[in-house]
Amino acid sequence: MQYALLDGVKTEALKGTQGTCIGCGKKVIAKCGSIKIHHWAHDVTAKCDSWWENETVWHREWKEKFPANFREVNFFDQKLQENHRADIHTAAGITIEVQNSSITLKELQAREAFYPKLIWIVNGLKFKGFKLLKALPQPNHPALENYEFRNSEHLSMIRKTDALHQNPNAEVLNFYHRDLNTIPITSEFYAFSWRNPHLAWLNAVCPVFIDLGGHFLYRLRTRYQVSENYRYLQLISKKSFLAKYAI
Repeated sequence: MQYALLDGVKTEALKGTQGTCIGCGKKVIAKCGSIKIHHWAHDVTAKCDSWWENETVWHREWKEKFPANFREVNFFDQKLQENHRADIHTAAGITIEVQNSSITLKELQAREAFYPKLIWIVNGLKFKGFKLLKALPQPNHPALENYEFRNSEHLSMIRKTDALHQNPNAEVLNFYHRDLNTIPITSEFYAFSWRNPHLAWLNAVCPVFIDLGGHFLYRLRTRYQVSENYRYLQLISKKSFLAKYAI
């Protein structure tokens, strides 16, 4: 935890001090060593939030992009009779969960049900077998209405009529084909492959933004199709994301 109550004031960990957990009210101890980031830890091993995960530098850097009063906001779950500490909760009532470790679909769905307006920021640098591919045309461009993307590392499409009739010999079209070569490729949308995908993120209902480092986020998007749905990424600058949510 970044914050606890010290003499009743929300305070970051200070070496040699003891505070009170904002959620459960139990004693916490300041951990201010030279290896891990400074944080508060409960005096006993019990966790007051079942959704808790160890905080990393990556977590802390994201949280500190937001005003201090947005960070670590406590909520009480009446159904489970336990506290949940949102990583970030904005003045507009939006909760942003900064997720570094893997998560089960069951827990993801529980969090999405608990927080009315939830956004995920996920550390994509930990994804195994994840690869950013080519730039795409706008996936919902009107000129693509009668075509469907193939789930392949090679950017290509088939005609929707072939998908409807489940034609096993459907013609595969790339973007050099005369029917598609006038559709502009963007710098906003990208294909990707994921050898061992985390099914929780592919089944999320709330927006998922993947952090691959650098100055951009990649929002996970879905194009709904007759054959099979097509997942793709939308490039969004961190600056514009923060301009929207960090105020």
